[in-house]
Amino acid sequence: MNKVIINLLFCIVLIGCSAKDDYPGVEYAPNMYHSVPYEPLSQVKDEEIGSWLDSNPNDGHGEFYNSNPYNPYGMTMLEPVPNTVRRGTSLPYRIPKDSLEVAALVNSPIEDSDEVLKEAKILYERFCIHCHGEKGMGDGLVGKVYLGVTAYNSRAVKDKSEGHIFHVITHGKGRMWGHGSQISIEDRWKIVKYVQTLQKQ
Repeated sequence: MNKVIINLLFCIVLIGCSAKDDYPGVEYAPNMYHSVPYEPLSQVKDEEIGSWLDSNPNDGHGEFYNSNPYNPYGMTMLEPVPNTVRRGTSLPYRIPKDSLEVAALVNSPIEDSDEVLKEAKILYERFCIHCHGEKGMGDGLVGKVYLGVTAYNSRAVKDKSEGHIFHVITHGKGRMWGHGSQISIEDRWKIVKYVQTLQKQ
């Protein structure tokens, strides 16, 4: 007899869980299945509207009005953290890799000074000297093995503009790989200043 009752209850539970038309069936922890997202591009902060929705749970809204109780001031869309860089635009320098001619027209925003050249030399020795060598002759320790590093005072390179050099440092060219993800924009422009002193030797 007990088995019959247990089997009957089991069948009732199964029937109750089955969904049909607009009836979703019995759900355990329905919020896990049907999360209610907050609309980020609109902001409802009116407490009267929230109270009205709370007092009318059968309208499908329940407590889920657009004022987010988990964020400061009930805001749904928060401002990004200060100094956050938007994804996909880590480089404010947006000239495409294949636009070297356009890049060549760009001038350095950094003024010439002894202090800038001093810092630029340190950066050059940190990032460039291993291939390009101390004097920019392409005879660094790596440059001797990784053949094809052009000397800065060669006919093909000595007259290249600031923008051209910056673009090559950023995106790379030929056998040189891009360093845009390793060196900040300001430091790249400083390196450009030092490279131009080596072009003129």
